[in-house]
Amino acid sequence: MFKTVSQKQKEVFEELKDKFNYKNVNSVPKIEKIVVSTGVGSTLDKVKLKLVPEKLALITGQKPREIKAKKSIAQFKVREGNLSAYKVTLRGEKAYGFLDKLVNIALPRTRDFRGLSSESVDEMGNYTFGIKENTIFPETTDEELRNVFGMSVTIVVSNTNSKEETLAFLEFVGMPFKK
Repeated sequence: MFKTVSQKQKEVFEELKDKFNYKNVNSVPKIEKIVVSTGVGSTLDKVKLKLVPEKLALITGQKPREIKAKKSIAQFKVREGNLSAYKVTLRGEKAYGFLDKLVNIALPRTRDFRGLSSESVDEMGNYTFGIKENTIFPETTDEELRNVFGMSVTIVVSNTNSKEETLAFLEFVGMPFKK
């Protein structure tokens, strides 16, 4: 049976209250949102431009939105207003569902996986890491190995005061960090 967000928050409170002196369930770190993005940059292949949003929608369970270039950069052959990326923002149950799938199914399928770096936490309590291939997710089929793309995953954790709190919370949630 699946647990609700409030049940998960109570579990986190029971686990971490002694270590960080939490007095209230609402003071515990929680996942505010998960942002999954992938750049298409200077891709001119029409098939790939059509395939990326479809695969990203299958992986996340939500339709991605287009991100346009804010200004022109001649060295990268980018013009203002051109499509530069796709982005999906997951909140609530969808965010926890995606995180569960990522931790338990996708990351163990990564080739030569030895854990994620624990140094990618910023001052605000956000954890960002990159995935080189979309083929680690079970929704993608192996027949499309030509159209592989990478993505960036940002987990925004609220109610944190330090990197240690964020890392302890993410370890409790199940993120596989390097030892």
